[in-house]
Amino acid sequence: MNDNYETLAVQQTINAWQSYNKRLDAIIEKLTEETWYRETAPARNRGIYILGHLIAVNDGMIALFGLGERKYKHLEKPFVTDPENKEADYPSVAELKSEWNKLNGFLESAFSKMTVADWFSAHTAVSAEDFEKNPMRNKLNVLMNRTSHQAYHIGQLIYLI
Repeated sequence: MNDNYETLAVQQTINAWQSYNKRLDAIIEKLTEETWYRETAPARNRGIYILGHLIAVNDGMIALFGLGERKYKHLEKPFVTDPENKEADYPSVAELKSEWNKLNGFLESAFSKMTVADWFSAHTAVSAEDFEKNPMRNKLNVLMNRTSHQAYHIGQLIYLI
């Protein structure tokens, strides 16, 4: 593939991720403290669970991309491994908002330092043998997946506005 096309593909993907982050930021700012505890639809997740879930999932990119240790590993169990529990003692909305902002600042900074070759390289959860068989198991593909994941949850959170 032409290097210019690869660079363009990487930049388009990062731009999409940043665009969805901005959309999510706008929703986060519109929701009141009370609204975060409402379900997005009958018998569906509450806003606070979705926010914690997005932080926990995106935090996973740090280790997956070889950028260091996860910063919010403590959110994995309550927001990814376990289904939402209305009785759970989740962190406060203010704490989650702060973690969301810090995480995105860290990821944006890290992403800006990654080369095109870095983006098309294997993530840490794929073996060299498996990556050789399927080179699409790369970091750029993970970011595309995370972007679509955020888009899905933005669609849920819209119902709380």
